[in-house]
Amino acid sequence: MDVIQLIFNNIATHIVIGALFAIILYQVLKRLVGSFFKRTDFLNEKEESTLESMFISIVKYVVTFGFIVYVFSLFDVEIGNILAGAGIIGIIVGLGAQSLIKDLLAGLFLIYEKQLNKGDWVKVNNLHSGVVEDIGLRFLKIRQWSGVLLTISNGQVQTIENYNIEKMRVIENITTSFQEDPKKIFTLLEQICVRLNQELSDYLKTDALGAPIEPFAVFGMSSLNDQYRGYQYTITGLSDDLFYFTAAKETRRIIAETLFDNKIQMAEQHINLGEQNK
Repeated sequence: MDVIQLIFNNIATHIVIGALFAIILYQVLKRLVGSFFKRTDFLNEKEESTLESMFISIVKYVVTFGFIVYVFSLFDVEIGNILAGAGIIGIIVGLGAQSLIKDLLAGLFLIYEKQLNKGDWVKVNNLHSGVVEDIGLRFLKIRQWSGVLLTISNGQVQTIENYNIEKMRVIENITTSFQEDPKKIFTLLEQICVRLNQELSDYLKTDALGAPIEPFAVFGMSSLNDQYRGYQYTITGLSDDLFYFTAAKETRRIIAETLFDNKIQMAEQHINLGEQNK
């Protein structure tokens, strides 16, 4: 009996019990948050998933902070007195509290301003691209195409290019040789657009009546001399954001097939060795 009482009076035992309670509490609250968002339908699926991720992150930090306060209380240390010490505050700031606050505020603004949602394909800082896997109070996690999970602090996010905000425009440039007749090319591109609208109609963004808002069309000649190689033409079409990458790939495939079947000479890179040797 004395042994059991001695064990339960030990501070280490209280810390272990507190840690187990914190873990269980976190798991319970996490399940409650998940269950709540599964039963709601006032937001779309992506927005609900994003808010769920944020709330789980908040729960995680609150439970962790509560456990730290509990451990300090076991040693009769008042958190309020610690925080009130100007010297301690200076140390905390020096260790990165400013960065922490910056990350927290940036994370809140990411959600409030709806810059991205969980599941969106984004490009961050014009360097990293992939699917948003998690949005926390401090960190943004992006699963790159290679499978690598990139974790970047919210405060480091400067620019976001989001490929999943309602609509995306497929823009494909075709550069042909100067030897190809522009009239012939325009006629062929019009035929390509007809095929694109027939085969890729399911990928196009539509209005309330189901009609394409901006079907595939020849935008025109976008350059008379594309990098000194040939005439450049452009085809565009407005697709649903969920199908953008598939629509772009299929568009390029159909364009390539049609140009090959019609033996269209594409532009080639020419290097004048005579001028380089001078």
